[in-house]
Amino acid sequence: MNRGVADYVIRVATDPHDLPLQAWNDLLRAQELPTPFMRLEYFQALHASGSAVASTGWQPQFLSLWHGDELVGACPAYLKSHSYGEYVFDWAWADAYARHGLPYYPKLLVAVPFTPVPGARLLARDAAARDALVRGLQALAAQLQLSSAHVLFCNDADMAALQGAGWLPRHNVQFHWQNTQQTPREFKDYLASLQRDKRKKIQQEQRRVREAGVRFEVREGAQISAQDWDFFYRCYTLTYRAHRSTPYLSRSFFAEASRQMAQHWLMFIAYREGERLAASLLALDPERRTAYGRYWGALEAVPCLHFDACYYQPLAWCLAQGYQRFEGGAQGEHKMARGLMPVGTQSAHRLAHPQFRDAVAEFLAREGEAMHDYVNELEQHQPFKKA
Repeated sequence: MNRGVADYVIRVATDPHDLPLQAWNDLLRAQELPTPFMRLEYFQALHASGSAVASTGWQPQFLSLWHGDELVGACPAYLKSHSYGEYVFDWAWADAYARHGLPYYPKLLVAVPFTPVPGARLLARDAAARDALVRGLQALAAQLQLSSAHVLFCNDADMAALQGAGWLPRHNVQFHWQNTQQTPREFKDYLASLQRDKRKKIQQEQRRVREAGVRFEVREGAQISAQDWDFFYRCYTLTYRAHRSTPYLSRSFFAEASRQMAQHWLMFIAYREGERLAASLLALDPERRTAYGRYWGALEAVPCLHFDACYYQPLAWCLAQGYQRFEGGAQGEHKMARGLMPVGTQSAHRLAHPQFRDAVAEFLAREGEAMHDYVNELEQHQPFKKA
């Protein structure tokens, strides 16, 4: 589809490999809150591996905005036939549509599949280009007669453009660790900054892991071998199996992502008596000194191993490397006891049906007030010692 928008032309790509890699990544680098998950290589790996394609309910409709031969805007959009893998839940909205005999799916979604990491979503050279992208999303949704369009885990610049066009804001919360000091530290110094009961609990949990005979090795970037990835993937699938679910990502996705984005991965492997026992995987942004907790799994259950592999080992690594932020993923008040504090996230939604739009707007207003109160309450339970 080519569609003129002011001085721009918008095109829709059904395969992320059809987009210019360097130009996309240059746009990303210029945004507020860029993340490795928005690199075009990441989307290409999702597509080439069959993880996020039409047959899995993720039909690519990537928008690109052109001024002559220059790429000035882009965003990863999908036609979704379900709401799995999004982490901003609209199942109740879909159910309400169904009860009134109206189709909710397919819907238009701008997001990183299976990845609830906040950051830039509407990659744009400037505010005018960002506004043109928003108009392009609205035109595509109208042309395809879709029920709705959604932009998930967006940054402030995206939200301002979307709200300016009448999209409805939705707010949620995650738990992130922020480094309060610029110099590298040891984990024991970090523990010393926590309240006594929190510190003792972490020490007890790590002691249980050590007494079980478990030790960790860390692999970064190109140090992660194909055998390491094979073992990690085995653990990853076991986690899903334990929850009677199916993994979103294929082994070939990790092969492709590790090949194209090796510098963005960090893996912790747990050993017992010389044998591999568990693994956890982080994504890294070395330039901005940010780590993102992603996936984990174990061959057998060991008390407290999850906390050590997914929080304590990554935090110790971040402290030693001078990283400034560690994002622990979606949800989980238990993360506060480990020093990860509440951080607001946001998304924007546009519903075509006027009555449903009004009903959702009322719901989101009430939900937003409740979320504000919830975050305020969480802030009263700081795990750190008072200054």
